[in-house]
Formats: sequence, structure tokens, C-alpha cells
Amino acid sequence: MKKLFILIAITAALASCSKEQKTEPITISPEELHGSIDKVTEIMIHDIFSPPVASRIYAYPNIAAYEIVAQNNDEYQSLVGQVHGLTAIPKPDLSKPFNYEMAALVAHMELSKRLIFSEETMEIYRDSLYADWESKNPEMFKDSRDFGLKVADHIGEWMNKDNYPQTRTMPKFTVDADNAARWQPTPPAYMDGLEPHWDKIRTFVIDSAQQFKPAPPAEFSLEEGSDFYKELKEVYDVGNEITEKGDESEGIQIAKFWDCNPYVSVTRGHLMFATKKITPGGHWIGITKIASRKSKSDFDRTVYAYTKTSMAIADGFISCWAEKYRSNLIRPETLINQHWDDNWKPVLQTPPFPEYTSGHSVVSGAAAIALTSIFGDNFAFDDDTETAFGLPVRSYKSFNDASAEAAISRMYGGIHYRMAIEVGLTQGRKLGKFVVDNLKMETDRSVAANNKKNTL
Repeated sequence: MKKLFILIAITAALASCSKEQKTEPITISPEELHGSIDKVTEIMIHDIFSPPVASRIYAYPNIAAYEIVAQNNDEYQSLVGQVHGLTAIPKPDLSKPFNYEMAALVAHMELSKRLIFSEETMEIYRDSLYADWESKNPEMFKDSRDFGLKVADHIGEWMNKDNYPQTRTMPKFTVDADNAARWQPTPPAYMDGLEPHWDKIRTFVIDSAQQFKPAPPAEFSLEEGSDFYKELKEVYDVGNEITEKGDESEGIQIAKFWDCNPYVSVTRGHLMFATKKITPGGHWIGITKIASRKSKSDFDRTVYAYTKTSMAIADGFISCWAEKYRSNLIRPETLINQHWDDNWKPVLQTPPFPEYTSGHSVVSGAAAIALTSIFGDNFAFDDDTETAFGLPVRSYKSFNDASAEAAISRMYGGIHYRMAIEVGLTQGRKLGKFVVDNLKMETDRSVAANNKKNTL
């Protein structure tokens, strides 16, 4: 009889331990969010998304995660009423075990999966997290997951009304071959103009694609001494100067570090293939991760940083692409090959869309202003974003310092005139300031606390 009682006691104890193990609390770390975004970047490189489309892929999942965070953290305010067309997400049933951060990450992964092609790669990462969470607390996992999926559906409905689906069926860009000033496809692939209707995508924060319309480029003229001639001559001279110095020259190193062209075509004999790289928006999302880690940001603040920066980047692409196809300016490579030197090649491969303004300049300017508003000015960091592509780490004194180098890299690369770089950087910084001034994402208490932290 005593043995039976002992057996019952042991069985009850084991059952109790098992139950405790299945209801242990779950903490979602910023690294799990970084992992999700890194996985999205990896997939976008594999699937070869264009820079404008990639910016859209980053923005919506971040917003979904942020809106869930803002429901639970009084340091952050909802984007409803601040971002065009966004309506309030549902609220969870708090009578059940629930984890806001888990739900936020679920929503992020689910929307990301819907926006890319290689879904199975994202599912592998997601399922690894799901298995861990479910093993620790199955009830909390189920309720948090279900709410995250519900929010993903809500944001997904809003996302699908941004005019992106309609632009997929709009006509290709028509090249004006009779106008010497207008863009023409460039070697080696001579691709069609990329995303000519991107200005029709709904903006996030800025009023419209036309709000930050820059001054027009210099009047086209190949007459020696004209402003345009000087712009073209500078690209030609700078390219020749740095290539003479070789691959170790600072100009070439800067150009390659900020290349970020997912459409690089390589020709070997009769074979042509593409090398896959990160987009410029992806590079700045990588910098956001670096800053979040260095500042030891918690999960919620990391979501906030990604969300604010990705919206500035996305609006930057819409604004820039509106000007690209409005001015429709020819690339330096085309003119140099036609009129001066048919063997001249830029350090970087010219991307397939019109020249003015520089996308890197606009997007970098906008992202730097957004990041500065979060982490402070003079936030020094080591940028290892491009080490995966065999490039060394570069160091910067601030986000604006990095954006200035990203912009001038296009001159060193031989793919932009100085006017496209300088005007584009101003365009991006003005846009970024508008985003920062008009997005009230932090409460006053949060702003005061983080301003104090940024000055330490």
C-alpha cells in the first residue's frame, strides 16, 4: 500500500513539473525581431526585388508589429490618424494568457511572408520560433499567435489598397529615343525602366509623391562650358582618376560599399547572369539594427526604430521615383560612350532607371534624419552591413555622416551627376524632417527619457 502511495505521489509530482514547464513565461528578445528582418533581407536578395518594392516589403510588417506594441506600451502612440488610410487594429482578449511582443513578431513574420516569393524560407524561421514558444506555454502561444495573425490580416487589407496591385498591370516605360536628353537603357543588360509608376503608390506620411518635388536638373547641353557639360565632364574625370589609382583607392572602396544594386548583370562569353546584392533601403535597415543593438534597445524600441525608419525610406522612394520619371534624364554612361569614349565604363553598373535625382541620396538623407531623431546626433557606429558581400567595415561619426558618403558614392561609381546627388540629398533630408515632425510615435515621457539617454 505504501508503495502505491509513493507511486501516486511521484506521478503527481512529475505531472506538476510537466505542467509548470508548459506554463513558463516567454520573453521575446530584440534578436528574434532582428532575425526576422534579416531573413526578409536574405529572401529579398534571393528573389531580386527592386529597391522601391523592397522598401514596401520592409514597411508594412514593421507597422503591424508597431501597432501591437503601441497597444501595450504607453511610451508609444498608434499611427492611426497619422499614416494615410490606416485604421485601428483589433484588440486582444486579455482574459486569456497573452504576450504582446510575441503577437507583434507573429504579425511581422506573417506579413513578410505574404510580401516575398520564397515563402518556405520564412516559414522555416517562423516554425523554429513557434516550436520553442509552444513548448514553453502552449496556451499563451496559441492566443498570441492567433491575435498576431488577425492583425496581419487587418494590415494586409490596408496594404492591398495602396495601388501596388494596380501598378503591376500598367504599361512599361516608353523610351524617347529621339530626344538626346532622355534616358536610354544602359549596358550590359539594357533593361526596361524600373517601376515607372511608383509615384502612384500611396504614401505613408508625406502628403503626396509631388510634395518634395526638387528643382529641375541643369538644362541639357553638350556645349563646352555649359552647366550640364560640366556635370558630365566631372563624372568622366572622377571616374578616370579613381580607376587609375586602382581598387585600393578610397573612391572605389566607397563606391563599392554603397553599391546596393540588386540588378548587376555579369556576362561571361555567351552566358549572362545576375549577382545578388542588398538594396539601398536594406542597407539602412541594417544600420537600424546596428544602432538598436549598440544602444541596447529593448524589443518595443527596436520595433519603433525599424518602423519609423522604414516609413521614411518608403516615402523617400516614392518621392524620388516621381522625379526620376518626370525629368527622365539620361545617364552619364550613355552620353560618355556616345560622344567621348565608347570604351568608358563606370566603376559601378548603371541601374535601370532615369538619373535624376539619386535614389541613394534621397533615401539615405531621409533614413539618416529618422535615425537621428531616434538615437541622437553624433551617434557613431561601425557599419558591417556589407561584410556578407566581402566588403570591409566602414565607420561613421553620425547617421548624417554616413548619408553624405552614401550620396557621393554615386559620383565615384560613375552613375550620377553631382546635381542629382546634392539635390537628392537635400530632397531626402527635407522629406525625413517632415516625417519626423509629423509622426508623433513617442509620448512626451518617452521622448524626455530618451533625449536624456542620448546625451549621456
